[in-house]
Amino acid sequence: MNAMTQDSCSSEEQRAERLTLMGQPPRNRRERLRKSAWIGVWLVFLSSPVHDLVSGNHTTGGTVAGWFGLAAFVGLYLALVFRNMGRPYGRRLVGCLILLLAALAVLLCLTLGPAWLGLFCYVSVSCGIILPLQLAYWAIPATGGVMLLVGLHGGEGEAGNLLLLVLLIGYAMTGVGQLIRTTIELRKARATVAQLAANEERLRLARDLHDLLGHSLSLITLKSELAGRMLPAHPDKAAQQVADIEQVSRQALVDVREAVTGYRRPRLAAELAGTQVALTAAGVTAELPAEPDLTGISEDSEAALAWALREAVTNVVRHSGAQRCTVELLRRQTLDGPILELSVEDNGSGGSGKAPGNGLTGLSERLEKAGGTLEAGRTKHGFRLVARVSAPAAADVGSAS
Repeated sequence: MNAMTQDSCSSEEQRAERLTLMGQPPRNRRERLRKSAWIGVWLVFLSSPVHDLVSGNHTTGGTVAGWFGLAAFVGLYLALVFRNMGRPYGRRLVGCLILLLAALAVLLCLTLGPAWLGLFCYVSVSCGIILPLQLAYWAIPATGGVMLLVGLHGGEGEAGNLLLLVLLIGYAMTGVGQLIRTTIELRKARATVAQLAANEERLRLARDLHDLLGHSLSLITLKSELAGRMLPAHPDKAAQQVADIEQVSRQALVDVREAVTGYRRPRLAAELAGTQVALTAAGVTAELPAEPDLTGISEDSEAALAWALREAVTNVVRHSGAQRCTVELLRRQTLDGPILELSVEDNGSGGSGKAPGNGLTGLSERLEKAGGTLEAGRTKHGFRLVARVSAPAAADVGSAS
């Protein structure tokens, strides 16, 4: 079963690769030969003009002129077919080449006879595969009409027999041309999606590095300052601060390694414990909740709340100058359903008062991906950050399990 699935996936990938190459210049000799063979099959309609030239129905001058005219016609047709190889032709030049191809077909048919009416098939193919769809719908029947007029001038019924073929092959080529144009657009869209995915990955990496290192580096800076102030009078306490710095730096290194090897999902309980340490070291009185109840909370939602707590505490330590910080974790019932709400409030200055920084912007994006919301702003006595995620009721969790 697995082998069949792998074979199916492989065939789908090969089909997608072939479609991707449609409308694209050949990249190597093999693709060039394959495309040339596909185009060469359609030269079968030249059998009638070639037979007319070798049958001796014309004078020597007429035969030589016919060979030159046929070579010029085939050269123009191939130039149109291979128009995207090298430097692509402009629209005006392509239109002039199609008109010249049609004029050469008319001239050869009028001078050499009805055996050359098959050339109009190539004119119809060129109109169908090259011209825009709306213009091709008019150019193909116009090609058939010109062929009928030329055939009536020769007094033969050959034109009537070829009319249906000219129309059918022309309109069939409009489908091929539309498929090629759609494939080219899909290839461009796929490249755009890949670029957007790369940009999103770079943004995620920048956000993770900020969230991972901002907290740890702020704590290291704070403890380094404390150790520097304690060093002359209290070397034992300074040594303890240096030991804490070593522990925090080692943990930061572990966090960075985990972030590089895979997406790191912080746990809310661990972040609450780290919050206690960080606030105490900064001389901020901390009021923290007990062990959080995370029943029914998804891993993405818990990780988003943990990042929010880390960023909020980092801002309290670095920017607020607060003496007190209160962290609350509550379940609430709203009109949109039950939610789990994390609130971090301090009595500090609230930062610089400028636009939200990279940390808050990254938090907002994380919570949006987890289906949550973020509110942050100054209050009457400090600054407050509130992060909310959906929290299924206990009954819903029980029924789901």
